[in-house]
Formats: sequence, structure tokens, C-alpha cells
Amino acid sequence: MTEEIINKKRGVPIWAQVIIWAALAGLLLLVGFGLRRAQNPMAEIGKPVPDFELEYYPGYEYNGVKKMKLSDLRGKIVVVNIWASWCKPCEQEAPDLEETWQLYKDGGDVVLLGVDYVDTPKGAEGYLTKFDISFPNAPDLKSNISSILNRQMGVPETYFIDREGILRHVKVGPFTSVKEITSIIQSIE
Repeated sequence: MTEEIINKKRGVPIWAQVIIWAALAGLLLLVGFGLRRAQNPMAEIGKPVPDFELEYYPGYEYNGVKKMKLSDLRGKIVVVNIWASWCKPCEQEAPDLEETWQLYKDGGDVVLLGVDYVDTPKGAEGYLTKFDISFPNAPDLKSNISSILNRQMGVPETYFIDREGILRHVKVGPFTSVKEITSIIQSIE
């Protein structure tokens, strides 16, 4: 009789309880990450790009302004290139991006912005100097900007935003020529 009572009191084995609690905790984490991601605005083609702030590298400001929001550039075509000094494909397209900037900078209707993705200041400085970059550039050390724009494909990625702030085109990977960049800009104008 005593053995019968002991068997009835055992319940669920401890190893099964551990598995159940671990599965429940994992499920809660997944739901939490999903909710957090849903709260982060992300850019979508054909829709307005969520606003973000840029604090430029010294010497790479836009018209002498050290800090600004994307919305401050409404009325202009904005080309946002996400790059990193450790990215070899970024090096391939750097001269074409600079040449494109030289074509458009005096007109004032097209603004090219570099966003340096999770990089070191020394790495960024070396990259900008090596490729003689003169267009505005800002760091994205905490990936705030790239989390809005970047589709998790890596760098380089380039986003073309029209005069009303609508995302019109995304280029994943390096450009192969200035003509490729200017043809996308012309299709937006």
C-alpha cells in the first residue's frame, strides 16, 4: 500500500519539467523578439522611409551641418550607401560613388550619403582617405540607421529615396559603373 501511495505522488519527472520550462522560456523569447522587430520601422519600396538622424564624421558634413535628419533632405533625391572599411565589395564601388557625387553635388538636387556600418573610427578614416571620398558620411556604430534600411543582406547596400521621402530602389551589392548609379537616379527624377 505504501508503495502505491509513493508512485501516485511522483507526478511529472524532473527532467520533463526542465524540458517544458526551457521550451516555454524559448517560446517567450521568440515572441519578445518578434514584437521588438515589429516595433522597429523598416523601409519598404514604395513607402516613406522612416526618419533617422545622421551625425556626420568631421570633415564629411553636409553643407557644413554636423547633425541632421533624413527628413531635412525632403525635396532632394537621396542616395544612401551603407558601407564598411572591412568590406571588399565596398572598395570596388567607392570610386564610382565619388565620381557620381562629383556629377551631382553642385546641382543640389541629389544628395549622396555614406553610412559607415559598425566600423572603427580609424578604419573609416582610412577608407575615406584611401578613396578620396568627399560626399557626406556618418557612422552607424549601433546599427540604428542600417536596422531601418538594411535588409540583412550585408554591405554594400544602397537606397534611393525620392523627393517626397519614398524609397524607390534598393541595390544590394556593389555598383559596377557610374552609369549604373546615374541611370537609377534618372529613373527617379
